[in-house]
Amino acid sequence: MYDYLLGGFSNFPADREAAERVRAVYPDVALAMRANRAFLRRAVTYLGEQGITQFLDIGAGIPTGGAVHTVAQRANPAARVVYVDLDPIAVHHAWAMLRDNPHATAIQEDARQPEAILAHPEVRRLLDLDRPLGVLLVALLHFVPDDDEAEQAVRTLREAAAPGSYLALSHGTDEGMPPDIRPQLTRRYTGTANPARSRSRAAIARFFADWELVAPGLVYTPQWRPDDPDDPFRDDPARSLGFAGVGRKP
Repeated sequence: MYDYLLGGFSNFPADREAAERVRAVYPDVALAMRANRAFLRRAVTYLGEQGITQFLDIGAGIPTGGAVHTVAQRANPAARVVYVDLDPIAVHHAWAMLRDNPHATAIQEDARQPEAILAHPEVRRLLDLDRPLGVLLVALLHFVPDDDEAEQAVRTLREAAAPGSYLALSHGTDEGMPPDIRPQLTRRYTGTANPARSRSRAAIARFFADWELVAPGLVYTPQWRPDDPDDPFRDDPARSLGFAGVGRKP
């Protein structure tokens, strides 16, 4: 669905049908997905400027349309990226795309089991967990509806990361959402393989715990270090239906 809404070609009829059902309820959904992808690009660019050269992108989907390795390796060809996704089709697509890239790979693991991700041989081969790392949880945690499960998964990742590491996170919210749309969107995602659950800004902020939020903090996705004066959400960022932020481990 994400790839289709971004205008990609790595999707199937069922994905397109589900995405169009969501679009029928919220016509701005494709713009919201693009705003989220733009945040990912800006966050990876920012982390590279801070000296981060290795990235763990969990819940990555199919790495197309300004994916992490494209952005990171444009600035630093030696940057290393491990994509993680539960969907075997997404992982196989990623393998095909990355077969000639020695510094990037994809693994099939569950975001709710971060210990298995961190212990995976490919993660250990490409990433040095004793050095600062960029952990990316972009448009992922709203697909982990249980609060305890989501918070425990992020806590494990925070504890495993070396000092100086960063967490870049975006998450769907219903704050600012028209009240008539909220139950309809919930029903649309309930009928998919990945039922979604929105969270408040305060609940999303808890995922960062005691990590230092970098400016401008946790804000609507288009407000995080914007660089496009023509952003369609510039004057009404709540239409993006998501908050985003980047935190640094002291």
